Amino acid sequence: MYILGDTSYGSCCVDEVAAEHVSADAVIHYGPACLSPCYKLPVLHVFGREKLDVKRCAEVFQELYPNHQAHVVVLSEVAYSHAIDDLASQLYPRYPNVVFSQLDSKDDPDSAQPISGLVQQFGRRFVVNEQYGFDNYTMFYVGCEGPELTNFMLTWNRCSFSSFDPKTGQGRWETLDVNRALRRRLYLVERARDAQVVGIVVGTLGVADYLSVLQHLREIIHWAGKRAYTLAVGKLNPAKLANFLEVDIFVLVACPQNSLLDSTDFYRPLITPYEMEIACNPARTWTGAYVTDFRHLLPGSCDHIPFPEKLTETNNEPSISLITGELQSTRLYKSQDKESSPGTAVACQSHKQTLAEISPGASFLESRSWRGLEQQLGQTAVTKAVVGRRGIAIAYEDEPCG
Repeated sequence: MYILGDTSYGSCCVDEVAAEHVSADAVIHYGPACLSPCYKLPVLHVFGREKLDVKRCAEVFQELYPNHQAHVVVLSEVAYSHAIDDLASQLYPRYPNVVFSQLDSKDDPDSAQPISGLVQQFGRRFVVNEQYGFDNYTMFYVGCEGPELTNFMLTWNRCSFSSFDPKTGQGRWETLDVNRALRRRLYLVERARDAQVVGIVVGTLGVADYLSVLQHLREIIHWAGKRAYTLAVGKLNPAKLANFLEVDIFVLVACPQNSLLDSTDFYRPLITPYEMEIACNPARTWTGAYVTDFRHLLPGSCDHIPFPEKLTETNNEPSISLITGELQSTRLYKSQDKESSPGTAVACQSHKQTLAEISPGASFLESRSWRGLEQQLGQTAVTKAVVGRRGIAIAYEDEPCG
């Protein structure tokens, strides 16, 4: 038995990488969890039991929903899931149309949209009335404000949200301007359309299908005529990503909660795989829905939209950047021409081919005034190694005392 005290990436994800270092047969994950499915080891979740005043929560619910015929889906933070049955026993007699979600770590990417009324997403499972319509339901969230609630609100942005904070005992209609948040995300999509060099940042090594999503992103970025670099830097911070100045924008492959990272402090913005696909795939248009689970973008999943079959090397229809206002041409490459795309060939086929077409990273390095330490090969005299000073910096052995 080993106790893993830190995680390689987000603390809400199961750290299968660290578990494999000790040849673990299974993982017991304590604390908050995004319930993203793993693909290697069996996992047992221990959420803990945070205190919830069920009576007060029921009172707040009745204040927010005076109409007893209201159609409401009750969601909860995992630490309060133990008290949901008690809450249901108090609300069911008065609210026959209230639906209580159940935790389910066996998330199916094909069940994101209601099928026969069943919704199975983000480790939650509940059944809604198909005739009433899922978008007409209101969401009641039991838990504190955080990335989980934000993820729910962005994904189900056609539903109204209310919440109850167990720590303060107060309830409210969520005043977070979801449209404002979506406008910010759409601005980042336009930044992605203008980008020529994209950094794919690996933000998880434990969520199922992350390798398939990495390959999927490389393909759509290539088809859009951009260059992609894959980066694995562990836990993210602005200093780490600031080392890659040649990258115009980063795509973060992580669990749904960690994907919506606020990148205002970063030198370059970070976007989600869904936003990158909107920027690259001409067949995908903005419909008002938002996808935070990258597994739903893969072939065979509910939100997958393939690239158009007829792609040309140069699309004669230009596009105008909404960021800079400049006229740009959209370059799309056929999938069968993948190996012959700019940047993959070692030799130039034409002396007029620029360095940027071979490698945008090399082109950026050429433009920098400082390119690292100069080796000066053959210019430095060879000398024998000598014994250095002994001791510590505050008091070397050959220094006089006092």
